Amino acid sequence: MGLSRNAVIAGGVVLFHVAALWALQSGLLRRAAEVVIPVEILSEFIEPPKPAEPPPPPPEPPKREVTKTPPPPRPQAIREPKPTPAPNAPTGSIEPPPPPAPIAPPAPPEPPAPPAPPPAPPAPKLVEISQGQAQYIREPRITYPAMSKRLGETGTVIVAVYFNSAGFPKRAEIFKSSGYDRLDQAAREAAMSSQVTPIRQPGANEATVYLLKAPFNFTLSQ
Repeated sequence: MGLSRNAVIAGGVVLFHVAALWALQSGLLRRAAEVVIPVEILSEFIEPPKPAEPPPPPPEPPKREVTKTPPPPRPQAIREPKPTPAPNAPTGSIEPPPPPAPIAPPAPPEPPAPPAPPPAPPAPKLVEISQGQAQYIREPRITYPAMSKRLGETGTVIVAVYFNSAGFPKRAEIFKSSGYDRLDQAAREAAMSSQVTPIRQPGANEATVYLLKAPFNFTLSQ
């Protein structure tokens, strides 16, 4: 009984596999699965492909540790013991050097020499002439002052007249007064209104001034 039961089970399993294989080949199993299992369940079994994961970043290069070498030890000066002076030994002193001589400041530059002044014009030469050496081109216009006529003032005035080489008077001065200022001023104005011929003297030039002492008489007719 036990053997036959196992044989029946084994035979049933074999028949089931054979029937499943035949149904798979004939498409019955797929149709049955489509009828029994809904499409949504089948879609749940089909999982979408997972996106490819990005490659991991490259590992960072190991940091190099810089080891600082300690500086070499500085040499230390070895103080030698001061020698003890011998007894009764002469002690010398070091004299300080003399101070440096002061440096004299540079002398300021000499100012440039001023330009030479232009040559002065020659001083005018004064030549005195007489009435015979000068002839009037324009006679002096003598005006007798009316007040002097009423008061009866008369007299002779000598006027120093300075002419240039062309015969024109440059200035006039009272050389001898008549004693009346009105007569003296009238004589001076008369001398400045005159003109003589051009004067030529040996050794004279354009700057030469000629002095003529001209008399002027003021008299009242009877």
